[in-house]
Amino acid sequence: MIRRKQRIALRDLAQLTGDDADTAAKNRIGGRDLNIFRVLMNHPKLVKRWTVFAGHVLQKQTLPLRARELLILRIGWLNQSEYEWAQHVEIAKRGGITEAEIERVKQGPGSGWNAHEAALLQAADDLFESSVVSDRTWAVLQANYSTEQMIDVVFTIGQYNLVSWALNSFGVPLDDFLPGAQA
Repeated sequence: MIRRKQRIALRDLAQLTGDDADTAAKNRIGGRDLNIFRVLMNHPKLVKRWTVFAGHVLQKQTLPLRARELLILRIGWLNQSEYEWAQHVEIAKRGGITEAEIERVKQGPGSGWNAHEAALLQAADDLFESSVVSDRTWAVLQANYSTEQMIDVVFTIGQYNLVSWALNSFGVPLDDFLPGAQA
């Protein structure tokens, strides 16, 4: 992963008041203010609206957790987003994805996946490389997925591509509980 220079300061979320404090509180995870929100709360109006969409993609969509996390890990890896990768490695592990599988995500669709999971990784590669899921990849996924799930595939990759760009551009540092965080 490429380390990025921190460009936007972490906000002290304890200093927020009113709606901004409410927005920050809604985004605490396990009682923690994650660094992504400590940076993004420099623009609280955006966070308030973006988290509705992000919450759908992360928790309310139609894809199984395993498929969602494979997509997120792959686009995070392609973007070399250290923060995205580190956060979702932990989520993927809690969801039953093995260390060996996580390592294979880095190698891509041709690294021993079944046809469906290879197509999931390929969808991320396709969108990253050419902004469209290829007909071949689409056909493999469509054989097992509903229309809603196909839409969720594209929006999951797109959401986490956007987040990777933001994390990389803003230089959001790893949360202190993640492997590789600076002391």
